[in-house]
Amino acid sequence: MLPQNLTPAQVRVLGSLIEKELSTPDHYPLSLNALTGACNQTSNREPVMTLDEGDVSGAIDTLRRASLVRSFQSSGSRVAKYSHLLAEYSELSRTELAVLCVLALRGPQTLAEVKLRAARLVAGEDHDAIEPAVEAMIARLPTPVVTQLPRRPGQKEIRYAHLFGGAVSYDAEDAPAATRIAPTDRIAALEELVRELRSEVADLRAELAEFRRQFE
Repeated sequence: MLPQNLTPAQVRVLGSLIEKELSTPDHYPLSLNALTGACNQTSNREPVMTLDEGDVSGAIDTLRRASLVRSFQSSGSRVAKYSHLLAEYSELSRTELAVLCVLALRGPQTLAEVKLRAARLVAGEDHDAIEPAVEAMIARLPTPVVTQLPRRPGQKEIRYAHLFGGAVSYDAEDAPAATRIAPTDRIAALEELVRELRSEVADLRAELAEFRRQFE
């Protein structure tokens, strides 16, 4: 059974590990430094966090005790690296992991937003499987992993959220604009995707520069 008592920092660590496994497998697992940078990215994160290595290390310790994260040290390396164990822990598919990833990193979202963002993490696989994956995690036994939030007054679309932190208290009036506004047409969706990709490329370049500095 997946946890429902994680803190925001622990959720961010899990989401970041899933994202890097799916999007940049050549640079995964992650060192503590790289994982901290991933948690603090300004792209594809809502809210943006400022965690230090102590915060991330503390979250890792809790997740390791819950058998959700594994650490290892390769031969000849003095740097420990970390990977998540969600697939092994609960037999989640790549598509289900992608859905959980975007919900963990971006908060409550419409189905259109989930499909747009998760599709980038399941390249080469059936994008039509994203909506069934959401439905399967809502109906998952013995406990659901995703929930459908009640539609609030003035909202046109239903939003979905992960349950890693337990029951979701979500006030649409207080939600950031990025989570309230869904793309209204294909052009708007593509424009949003381009903005996110540009920001993500900048973050990846910064991560690569930091990775290279470790060997200088």
